[in-house]
Amino acid sequence: MTAPRQYLRGATYLLTRRCFQRHFFLRPSKRTNEAFRFVLAVAAGRYGIRLHAYCVLSNHYHLVVTDPAARLPDFLRDLNSLVARALNAAVPRWEDFWSASGHSAVSLQSPADVVEKAAYTLANPVAARLVRWSHQWPGLWSSPAVIGAAPILVKRPGHFFDPDGPLPESAVLELTSPEGFESAAAFRSELAAELADQEQQARRRSTSFLGILKVLSQRPTDRPRRWEPRRALSPRVASRDSWRRIEALGRLKQFAHAYRLALAGWRAGSDAVFPHGTYLMRTLHGAECEDSG
Repeated sequence: MTAPRQYLRGATYLLTRRCFQRHFFLRPSKRTNEAFRFVLAVAAGRYGIRLHAYCVLSNHYHLVVTDPAARLPDFLRDLNSLVARALNAAVPRWEDFWSASGHSAVSLQSPADVVEKAAYTLANPVAARLVRWSHQWPGLWSSPAVIGAAPILVKRPGHFFDPDGPLPESAVLELTSPEGFESAAAFRSELAAELADQEQQARRRSTSFLGILKVLSQRPTDRPRRWEPRRALSPRVASRDSWRRIEALGRLKQFAHAYRLALAGWRAGSDAVFPHGTYLMRTLHGAECEDSG
């Protein structure tokens, strides 16, 4: 049985979603960039998600976000569904777009962990040996310089999206500083320094990079030739501080135990109360949950 997920108000996450069989369905192009940027802006605005960093590679994406209202599953449902439909229609294809393994949501436990994972997100094009400098990536990539800057108005693309449909003509895309920093400038400064360090380490590990032209020449149905480890652990929390990580894992263990006891009671017909942070039973079945206090 898969461990239940806990979604708490104000939690910050590193999110990852991979394409089906590692295909390059998100390969950078004008159509891909426009569709993903618009859907990201719409979904984030709809559920109050705060964006801190993002990078869309050819076969997966990374986002670093804060979830003030504990609406992360709704945000991911709309983002993944709309992106898949828009880009499948462009190929065209009708099969699965995303990997069956689902999304990864790693809870970040401290401001230092947010800086590290935001830099990891932005350094991904270099770490993957695609370009020598992350800002050269032709796909979607959020520069640290735009954090705290004026919001960007993203227009609805002319392809796929029905002008008479339910989606707006435009949406606002804004990158903000997470909690725990004196200002957006302070976060930008720490992020830029960590990004430079991670890029430098990645360049030391590899002297050859695929390059922009070869990235753009790939077909959506292509996929990496290099083998990727399978059945690796999927972490739920990340922290440089080992004690903080142990405490977070302990809280997750307590949540899972309380959830399973409540679920057994609910199935038996008793008045079960689910632990704080329960999402599916609360939203789909109206189950009673503990409050944040």
